[in-house]
Amino acid sequence: MRTGQAAETRLRILDAAARQFAVAGYAGTSLADIAQAAGVSIETVKLSGPKRQLLLAAFEHSFAGSEGIDSLAAHEPVSQITADTDNTRYLAGIVHFVAESNRRSSLLWSALLSAAASDTILGTELAALQRRRHTDMLILVDELCSRRLAFVATSREQLADAVSFLLSPEGYNQLVLGACWSQVDYEAWLVRSVVLLADDASATMQPDRSHESR
Repeated sequence: MRTGQAAETRLRILDAAARQFAVAGYAGTSLADIAQAAGVSIETVKLSGPKRQLLLAAFEHSFAGSEGIDSLAAHEPVSQITADTDNTRYLAGIVHFVAESNRRSSLLWSALLSAAASDTILGTELAALQRRRHTDMLILVDELCSRRLAFVATSREQLADAVSFLLSPEGYNQLVLGACWSQVDYEAWLVRSVVLLADDASATMQPDRSHESR
């Protein structure tokens, strides 16, 4: 029972931290603010770790629904989507997962980037998170290629970078929060963009036969 209560308290603290960081940013949020928003004592919040760790944990939980996910490919929601052999449903499922993850966490991502610029420890943690993200993008590219939804034309790494750019929280912030796109329009754009990216990669692999019509 105590373990369950501790887990529930942890989630309340992370949810409160996510709200506070998203609204006030890293510098504008104190442990006292988080404690008040979570309805717990500041001592309880301190037991959950320093502020920088709460920011990281709040981002991970908001994005993936769980802390400490080393690989999204092995994360149950993603693995279930990947198990679907229908390419249309697979692509829509992956895009929906990322779009919803960005909806929950894009402002936290902005707070994390800002905080890491002045906090060396957070900078190191962010670099590790970025490396994990890049590995996840490589896995996604491999899956897209295995389904013949994409083709590696020049570099697997470059294609992963391009897919990462499309799915980035920065893109979500610009299109949904900035340009006021609906979530539905944003997801539809992501699907179209991934398909277009695949088409472009495929086209570069085709031999140039333009001279044959001359």
